[in-house]
Amino acid sequence: MNSFHFQQIKQVFSIMRICHFRFFVLSNSIVCAYLLLSLALSFFHIVSSSALKSRILMVLLDTIMFGLLTMGAAAAAAIVFLAHRGNPSANWFPICQQYNYFCQRISGSVIGSFMAVILFMILILLSAISISKH
Repeated sequence: MNSFHFQQIKQVFSIMRICHFRFFVLSNSIVCAYLLLSLALSFFHIVSSSALKSRILMVLLDTIMFGLLTMGAAAAAAIVFLAHRGNPSANWFPICQQYNYFCQRISGSVIGSFMAVILFMILILLSAISISKH
């Protein structure tokens, strides 16, 4: 029984190091940094209403960041699903029964990221509508 428990702990740490979670964190970090820079440019657009080309560029970059954020959330969601359900054919057992706190935190992060994806989509649509009115 002790070796089984050790194998489960080893499995949790291998999940935490998996490249999907790294991509999730990296993509969210890149999008956050972009949004901070985009905020400064948005103040410029409020002052100067004639900056149409840079507004179009911002919508294009917003769309790229939307795709990056969606990819990161989807990659992490796949691993969270694997942690909850497991994959018996690949000899991956569900680990969320033993490590409930870990799974709750990761699931909350993925849900928060998908909420950000939805908000980002709404912001892109509002930006496009604003550009089309000018």
